[in-house]
Amino acid sequence: MTLRHGIKAEIKSWPRNIQLFFLANILYQMGGGMFSVLYNLYIQGLGFDPSMNGRVISIQSIATALLFIPIGFMGDKMSRKPILIIGALFSGMTFMGRSFVEEESGLLFLAASSGLFASFFQVLAIPFLAANVTKENRLRLFSIHASLVLAAQVIGSLGGGVFADVLQSAGINNIASLQYVLFFGGIATFLGTFPLFFVKESSIHNKQPALLPKKLNNSSASNKQKNNARASHSDWKFISLFVVTQLLIGTGSGLVVPYLNLYFTDRFDVSLSLMSILISLGQIMTIVSMMIGPSLASRVGPVRAVVIFQVLSLPFLLLTGFTYSLMIASVSFLFRQALMNAANPISSSILIDHVSEKRRGIANSLMQTAFMIGWATMGPVQSYLVTTFGSYKGYAITFTITGLLYVTASAWFYLMFRDKPNHASHDINLGPSPVKEKA
Repeated sequence: MTLRHGIKAEIKSWPRNIQLFFLANILYQMGGGMFSVLYNLYIQGLGFDPSMNGRVISIQSIATALLFIPIGFMGDKMSRKPILIIGALFSGMTFMGRSFVEEESGLLFLAASSGLFASFFQVLAIPFLAANVTKENRLRLFSIHASLVLAAQVIGSLGGGVFADVLQSAGINNIASLQYVLFFGGIATFLGTFPLFFVKESSIHNKQPALLPKKLNNSSASNKQKNNARASHSDWKFISLFVVTQLLIGTGSGLVVPYLNLYFTDRFDVSLSLMSILISLGQIMTIVSMMIGPSLASRVGPVRAVVIFQVLSLPFLLLTGFTYSLMIASVSFLFRQALMNAANPISSSILIDHVSEKRRGIANSLMQTAFMIGWATMGPVQSYLVTTFGSYKGYAITFTITGLLYVTASAWFYLMFRDKPNHASHDINLGPSPVKEKA
């Protein structure tokens, strides 16, 4: 009873725009969760070779990346509400179309279309949240948002896998069962459009300055132009350093994450239901770790919290890639998933807190672009390694490469963004982190 009241009070404390956006994103992500788990199995069931999955994922990722920067600029210059509505509307329609297309040209065309509209939500979600909450509540709301996204994906992926197995046990063939479930996921994403119509425009562009040094904020009017130039330089320097981190992580993720369901079905021959349960449990553990992320950030600082989460995930990543045991693979996968993804809302908070509001859209779009470039280019590489070396050695190689890239990314992130206690500000002149790191 106390827990229920606590949750209810928490939801009531959110601004109405945030409540509506969370509802829209839950529906949106439920459909995405079904597609992330079942769509490459659908392609495999159609009889295509493994390279087809790599092409579909790559073209979808490239299409998403192409619109990241334009959408980021648009989000900084105009209301984000209509852009989000268009993204949810056409994502749902594209998902429904993808559910029944079976020929190669249609699969690739709709994958590209789906990728284009996916960029709308991916780019604008974080700037939208930042504009509708105070700086003090930002990290907490970012963590809640990321957790709700994963919870919705759990519902979609777990429900989709189980529903497909139920349909097959009722006598419906494999392809048809997947088509029905995927179509239902498209409907869920389409329904995410409606809460966005009730978002109030007036709250969307709540201008809040980035965390700039006091000497910039307190300057006289005569120095305003000079200070704006310095702020712009600080923004772009910070963004460029972040881009390198995201490119490394995206490249590593692109070798492993899109193929985790195939990893379990290929190496261990698990059922759709068991595979969906494993993926969903990974999301649930990530939700828990994301909720403790702000507490860790308050104790050791946000930069160190990001690095700690990422580094702790590496042994579990390698264990997943090399084990012959389904039990060990499952447990290590769950911990890797939780630890690596727990850093995401903290990383987003660091970025948003140190970039001016008028550049938050383009900053987030550049982060997404860098990540997606790495993600998209690895599809053919992963397919080649697995088809050439087999389901054991091929996956072991991809997991190892991913581990090396993650280590490099974590080292870069720490070296570039750690606090310098003996200086007034960061080495990139952007002021202290929102939570001061302890020695």
